[in-house]
Amino acid sequence: MSDTVLVLRSEETRGLVTMSEAVRLMEEAYADLGHKRAQAINREWLRVPLGGTEAGSQFVLNIIPGAVPCHNVAATRLSARHMSFPLPGGEPHKASPAGYTGMVLVWELSSKKLLGIVHDDALSPLRVGATSALAAKYLCRADVKVAGLIGAGKQAVGQITGLLTIRPGIEEVKVHSVHEERRRRFAGWVEQTFEVKAKAVDSAEKCVRGSDVVFTATSSADPVIKGEWLEQGVHLCGMIGTPRFDRRRELDDEVGRRADVVVVNSISQLKHDSQAEILNPIRKGYLTWDRVAELADLCIGKVLGRMGSRQITWHSNNSGMGIQFATLCKRIIEVARDRGIGSSLPGEYFMGQGLSGEDRFRL
Repeated sequence: MSDTVLVLRSEETRGLVTMSEAVRLMEEAYADLGHKRAQAINREWLRVPLGGTEAGSQFVLNIIPGAVPCHNVAATRLSARHMSFPLPGGEPHKASPAGYTGMVLVWELSSKKLLGIVHDDALSPLRVGATSALAAKYLCRADVKVAGLIGAGKQAVGQITGLLTIRPGIEEVKVHSVHEERRRRFAGWVEQTFEVKAKAVDSAEKCVRGSDVVFTATSSADPVIKGEWLEQGVHLCGMIGTPRFDRRRELDDEVGRRADVVVVNSISQLKHDSQAEILNPIRKGYLTWDRVAELADLCIGKVLGRMGSRQITWHSNNSGMGIQFATLCKRIIEVARDRGIGSSLPGEYFMGQGLSGEDRFRL
């Protein structure tokens, strides 16, 4: 155990953990949660309206804590950004101008020492993609051949990498984005990187129809997938997990009606944030709570995943969770130390010793 705190910039985290290892780490963390050993607190947001800027612009602080005893780690993810939500008639997505500050503070449980501070921008697609892939491991048919991907940004990289890691038998990937050039370039990247057939399609419907599995990675304010498009036996993964002040969604209510199995990362977060993607179908009577399970329970066999080849399964990757950040960032720190990557700060800077003697009476 080093007596230093390792600081890793975003670019220094790239390539330190493979997708297959990230999926394994997530499975261990979620199983720990399922066995009631790991702990996760709901994500919270602090919002401050910004005067003198565009209408609706806010300073937003995001806090996500969690602990994973099987990996001897706890972490808190903190991020600060400016966000705005365009008025009706504007471009239909959330805007986050000028980037953001995001970091994960990682502690060792047994020693209570701060192990590292990890910038989380580059690792986000790996973390989210590994979580989507973990659910797909249990919910996606083993014989899938055609995948649909809606979105062509950095999160889409993690989504398709995770899917092809756990289902390497996929032969074709269809890519849709509202931006023609992006979808064309992304399809070319998929084909070259994974040596599978990939093509850009000009509508979300074309991307979904005829696909055995569909992943999304968008910032859309309105649903991009209609439940009526889903084929029997398809597995669907949506990755928008909105806070209560953000009404964005990717899937319509019909998806909830047609899905036979629904799995979310966190039911507690879903209720805390009043997430419309699940709650709207429930309010309409399309979906009932007994059909909604948590990923942690899926990982320990407490609930069953896919039970037949014609079932429609749906994973709502509805929230980042502290256990994800804790387990992945600890491993990233371990690998970075072994390779001499990052900057070290004295551990004593971050460890209070308490006051004794006369010092107790000094301010």
